[in-house]
Amino acid sequence: MSEPIEDLIRPGWSVEPLGHNPFNAATGGIWRVRRDTGTAILKIAAPPRPPGNHPPHWATSDDPGHWNYWRREPLAYRSGLAATAYAPAGVRAPVLLDTVERGDGSVALWLEDVAGRPGMECSPEQLGDLGHRLGVAHAAWLGRSPGQGWLARDWLRAYTLSRPVPEPQRWDHPVAVRSWPAELRDGLRLLWERRHDVLAATDELPRTLSHHDVWPMNLIVAADGPVLFDWSFVGPGPIGEDAANLILDTFFDGLVGVDLLDEVVSAVLAGYQRGLAPAVDAEVVRRAVALCAAAKYFWLAPGMIGALARRDTDRSQHYDSRDDLSMFAGRRRVLELLMAWFRLALP
Repeated sequence: MSEPIEDLIRPGWSVEPLGHNPFNAATGGIWRVRRDTGTAILKIAAPPRPPGNHPPHWATSDDPGHWNYWRREPLAYRSGLAATAYAPAGVRAPVLLDTVERGDGSVALWLEDVAGRPGMECSPEQLGDLGHRLGVAHAAWLGRSPGQGWLARDWLRAYTLSRPVPEPQRWDHPVAVRSWPAELRDGLRLLWERRHDVLAATDELPRTLSHHDVWPMNLIVAADGPVLFDWSFVGPGPIGEDAANLILDTFFDGLVGVDLLDEVVSAVLAGYQRGLAPAVDAEVVRRAVALCAAAKYFWLAPGMIGALARRDTDRSQHYDSRDDLSMFAGRRRVLELLMAWFRLALP
């Protein structure tokens, strides 16, 4: 539910709500506001709320190292980290116009309204260019950290292990059986069972500074290059994670046609390997992307089945608005890629 913003809006200004994850308690709403001098984006960072207002797995925290620390994005902008972290590689954040500490404890961010091509409309070549720039940026941060105490401590492990997956899983659920062949279901079940092994393997990968939420909904390609939004998860992470997420999350929610999957995989992986060279061997990069993909999404298939078992069929507030059968079938090719990467990374 969006926060009231009347105290931030002057007479004569117009407000347009923008889509975002309504379940994440850290975000109190996002709007495009037409002001006297043009448009700007208004985003509210909300402090922790009483239980029951949001799903428990999207709760925020006052702990600066928590994966969903509610002040991290305002701090990333105010410190300049969002603007400068990947700037040498030609990737920037929206310009911070102003911040307002509000009486209810929340923080209002006024951000540049970036003009350009939305990530959902980007070509495989443009996504490959972003992959290359991410590789260059990650190479520059290898083995070091900006040092701020509010960076996410262990985002990949903390986020994925917080996802709601009921036990035992119904791998024989009729929708799953109809949509996914037995070999795929067996592989997804094995991935879930080996989730701690997968996460442990990512700990051995070279470390860098990760955005942790690179996907088309957080991307606009402007005249001066890619602009990444939502810096609320930034922190140290293994190489490969941002590139893996860019590839898979481009398709999981049905926002981009899965017929482009092979082209996007090829373009992003080649670009990312090129960006990290010669600091990291190409085969190490390939395995890192595969391993991080498995680590980021080991929970997804059993979570999908669990939602069916809970009869959670309301998709009106999800990015993916397809019905259950269409969603399960539409994600099949992406999950098969995930399984191929899992077998490659952790035989």
